[in-house]
Amino acid sequence: MKNPAMVLPDAMKGIQNLLKATAQGGVPRLTLELIGLRASQINGCGACLYGHLREAREAGETDERLATVAAWRHTPFFTDAERAALALTEAVTRIADRTGEAVPDDVWAEAAAHYDEQQLSAIVLMIATLNFFNRLNVTVQERADRPSWEG
Repeated sequence: MKNPAMVLPDAMKGIQNLLKATAQGGVPRLTLELIGLRASQINGCGACLYGHLREAREAGETDERLATVAAWRHTPFFTDAERAALALTEAVTRIADRTGEAVPDDVWAEAAAHYDEQQLSAIVLMIATLNFFNRLNVTVQERADRPSWEG
């Protein structure tokens, strides 16, 4: 099956509008790309991994950081703010794996210590949008080398 976002063009417009809104939230582009990479790693979405890898490189991301984003807790390459965004990404992406608090208070508090309400809104919307898009792509086995949204 084709990607549902391509079958129903208004769906892709909605996704693009959400991504456009996140880009206007005051969060550095590289942080948003790290969020995209980490959510896509967790969800096993090759198409999104490839896309965010390419976007991150175009934005000036380093090979060291790209190679270690899956192990961000154990590397010296990320700022405290980026670590907070990545922790929030993992908590929201793995929401079904938790009993009790979906997003632990300490994870939220750390993110809130680094980002204001507008930025947190952009981060949460980015995480949610990426998880949505990951699920579409994984369901239809979207290929990283030929994503349908690139023509």
